[in-house]
This record gives sequence, structure tokens and C-alpha cells, in this order.
Amino acid sequence: MSDKSNRKTSITTRVAQALHFIESETGAVVPAIQPAATYARDDAYQIRKPYFYRRDGNQATVHAEAIIAELENATDSLLFASGMSACTAVIEHLPTGAHVVAPRVMYHGVLHQLQTYAANKRITLSYYTAGNIAELAESVASCKPTLVWVETPNNPNWEVTDIAAAAKIAHDAGAKLIADCTATPPNMTRALDLGADFSFHSATKYLNGHSDITAGVLSVRETGPFWDDIILIRKLQGTVLHSYDAWMLIRGMRTLFLRVEKCCKNAMAIAKHFDGHQHVEAVLYPGLPTDPGHEVAKRQTDGQYGGMMSIIVRGTEQTAIDVARFCEVFYPATSLGGVESLIEHRKTVSGEGFPVHPRLLRLSIGIEDADDLIYDLEQALARAVG
Repeated sequence: MSDKSNRKTSITTRVAQALHFIESETGAVVPAIQPAATYARDDAYQIRKPYFYRRDGNQATVHAEAIIAELENATDSLLFASGMSACTAVIEHLPTGAHVVAPRVMYHGVLHQLQTYAANKRITLSYYTAGNIAELAESVASCKPTLVWVETPNNPNWEVTDIAAAAKIAHDAGAKLIADCTATPPNMTRALDLGADFSFHSATKYLNGHSDITAGVLSVRETGPFWDDIILIRKLQGTVLHSYDAWMLIRGMRTLFLRVEKCCKNAMAIAKHFDGHQHVEAVLYPGLPTDPGHEVAKRQTDGQYGGMMSIIVRGTEQTAIDVARFCEVFYPATSLGGVESLIEHRKTVSGEGFPVHPRLLRLSIGIEDADDLIYDLEQALARAVG
């Protein structure tokens, strides 16, 4: 009888143990950081490992990519120096004249990038309303798209798009589907299993979870020449994730399941508390049963719903800004997915040209005590309104 069990451990265990990492020479259970920018060849002048120069990758980055590929059930994953560099690589690999269908409201950095390429006549672009599958189908039917872009839940209104339905629409039209699921990391939503061709995450956010690196990751259901092209773009642009940031990302992912569970629990408590609040016009959170995307979100996130929400404050735009200013526990900062809770007035951050409600506050709920977060918002609302 074998001393080793044939039972495969759960993804939770594998990620917590960084794929059961043990350093072969020392037995260390934490991966090392190799900061080298170049690698010496062997005595026969051959490359010792698949690394030649830092732009090709490094041990820590490849290890982090392997963990993410397990989480995503992906054929391959690629880490970039930022979320924007990952998205830019996807856009850059498109042939000149390619048509992209994207949400009217999405992360403003990617939207700006798409619009810039369209203005330069590098691509053409059409839109649909996030979460509206019928409108997505109409938009796709009116053109011949190369790529359909889905962000779900959609930033900052948190509309939910049915990934499986979007994938069928895209594939029937001969297009590929990319799903940005940054707000619902792959322990919640596996976009590739739902039919997406690419899954994208700003790894700065939930995957790292500590607001101390920037990173982006693309995962793919099936590789091919297009994927080789993206790998080459990353190399030529020099945007591979560096070893120290990859090591930090591995450290963060080891607590991913615990952090996300707590964030989701806190977010639900806050959403329920402020739903119908006298100073809040609306709570935008897919976890509420009254939310239009609730049922789809329930299927796509296994009932966890995420730690992101927005509230629309009663009063004026300045009232909303004052709520953000008066918070004492929430940090008035941009980003999301960290262990600390953040609040931001989205219109101020996104700029005047971005279609967002002027009284919308975006909340990234962290792992603090939920009662402290509720009290903080209560006192900030009272001060701002009073």
C-alpha cells in the first residue's frame, strides 16, 4: 500500500500552501525572492532554465501564475506589472480595424484606452449597457466584433452580466469574450468555466489584498497564436511582473479565501443596514434580493456577492463628498479589494466626462469589524446632512 493518498486536496488548501511549496534544498515552506535581472548560461553556453532576462519572467512570477491558473482552471496565466498593462496587451494584440463591443460604463482607465485606440482609428468600438444581455446581443448583431468586453459586476454601479450568456453571444458572432471579474476574484467567479476566452483581474485588488503592489493577470481557456502574441507583447513592452511583487502576490493569495469571506460578510451587513436608510437614496449591491442582478450574481459567485458596493447619498454632490471627507474608519482612497475599507466619490476620481451619478460613493469593504464600519458611515452621513 502506498504511503501517499491519491486524494486531491481542495483549491482552498492548495492556494493556502502556495501549491504545497517546499524548497528542495532547504525545506523552506515560503518561496524565495530571486531579484536577478539576468541569468548566466551553463558551461555549454545553454540557458539553465526558461529564463534569459527579466522580461521573460522569473521564478516567483511563474509560481504566482501557476497558483492563479489553478484558481481560474486556466490553461495558462500571465502576470503583468499592472492591470492596465494587461488590458493594453489584449487591445494591442487586436488587428488594425478590429471591432470591440464594450460596456458604456466600466473601469474608466480601460474605457479611456479603448476610446483612445478608436479615436486613432486603430480599432472601432460600440457599446451596450452593462448587465443588459438583450442590448449586448443587439450591439453584437449590428457589427462583426473581434472582441466582446464584459466587466461583472460592473464598476461603479455593480450591474451583473451573465457571463455564460455573453459568451454564447460572442462565440455565435465569431468573437472572443474577455471577462473582467476583478471585483469577484476566481475563488468566487471562474469566468473561463462559464465560457469566457480570457479572464482578467487587477491583481492589485483582491488577489493581493494588501494594497502594497500593482499587478494585472490574464488567464486563458485555450492557448493559440493570439496568446503567443500577447506573451510577445508583454516581453517587448517589458511589463512582466517583477519578482518581489510576485512574491508579495503569492503571500497575499495564501489568505485569499479567508479575506474574501470576511469582506463579503461585512459588505452584506452594511448593505442591509443602509438599504432604505433616511440619508441614502440607493444601495447598489448584488447581494440584496431586490438588486436586478441578484439571481445571476448568486449563480456566478456561489452566493458570496463580493465586497464592493456603492451608495447614492441624498442631498447634493457636495453632501456625498462630505461623507467621504468625514469618515474616520474608512480611508478616503482609490482602489479596492484590500484588507482596509475605502470610500471614494467616484465622479471626482473618474472626471467630468465619465457617466457616473454625482452623489455616488464607492465603498470597498475590508475585514474590519462591521459595526465599526456601520457606525463610521452613520456619523459621516449625520455630519454631512446636518
